[in-house]
Amino acid sequence: MRAIIPVAGIGSRLKPHTQTQPKSLIPVAGKPILGHIMDNLVNSGIDDFVFIIGYLGDRIEQYLTENYSQVKLTFVIQTVGRGIGHAVWLAREVVDSNEPVFIVLGDTIFEANLKGVMDADVSSLGVKKVDDPRQFGVAELNGQGQITKLVEKPNIPHSNLALVGLYYIKETVILFECLDYLIQNEIRTNNEYHLTDALQCMLDKGTNMQTFSVSTWFDCGKKDVILQTNKNLLKRLENQDFQHLTKLGNIIVPPVHISLTAKIENSIIGPDVSIGDGAFISRSIVKNSIIGPNASLQNAIIENSLIGSDASLIGAVHSMNIGDSAEINLRDS
Repeated sequence: MRAIIPVAGIGSRLKPHTQTQPKSLIPVAGKPILGHIMDNLVNSGIDDFVFIIGYLGDRIEQYLTENYSQVKLTFVIQTVGRGIGHAVWLAREVVDSNEPVFIVLGDTIFEANLKGVMDADVSSLGVKKVDDPRQFGVAELNGQGQITKLVEKPNIPHSNLALVGLYYIKETVILFECLDYLIQNEIRTNNEYHLTDALQCMLDKGTNMQTFSVSTWFDCGKKDVILQTNKNLLKRLENQDFQHLTKLGNIIVPPVHISLTAKIENSIIGPDVSIGDGAFISRSIVKNSIIGPNASLQNAIIENSLIGSDASLIGAVHSMNIGDSAEINLRDS
């Protein structure tokens, strides 16, 4: 089984982090977003991957070749961002049109029974019920559970079934025909070629599609969502042994993930904290945050924070002699 994973987006909603690293490599609960996706797909039996890369794509290629050498990896470059539909269309020359493909967006951490999906006789799209479908592609169904219509970010939704970025396509020939039709005829939505529009084209041609339920889905496009994803995934990790850290004057409040190569002293860490390789933290308090590889924190108190790789934060240490009834405010005005 072959998977197509577009990871060429610049991640504008996550700046400044995505100015120096791809969004898909931001660490969450001990591994990059893309690592969570890959582990899920490889464990489901997928062993052939096509990645659409662009901005900082060399870092994605390096990460994958170093960590997933057991599977086949192919890289296709998207030089101009024209949407997910255009990214998938670029894979047409390296994908056998006679075989089904699994398309997975590169910023979507998910849980679903993919083996059951790939055993199905028809194309199937992952969905999850949401409160506000206007920010997503939406699937409308008939009484038999078949998809009748797909709409990208509808102003007036007629369904609350959001497409979550998982697409199992058996009719690969028709998919690329529809993508080619959109691109050749400049058919865009919000100035981009959307995969949703190509899938609707397939429906118009008579392709049968159904949905499958996704139990867990995190669209890691914003800082708050990434921190919430980190928090949820940390609860599922096996407890680490932090005895070597408590001997250095630290207090560890699980759940947390701390790299074995991180150095921490005289600090309070947790809950809901992920600390990357080579990070250094001294005399600090860290809660509900992600600390990237080789970052340095000294004399800092942080919460709900995303600290990038190699970043440095130095706070202040005060020595005071305060008399009765005094009031001290060290916060910025």
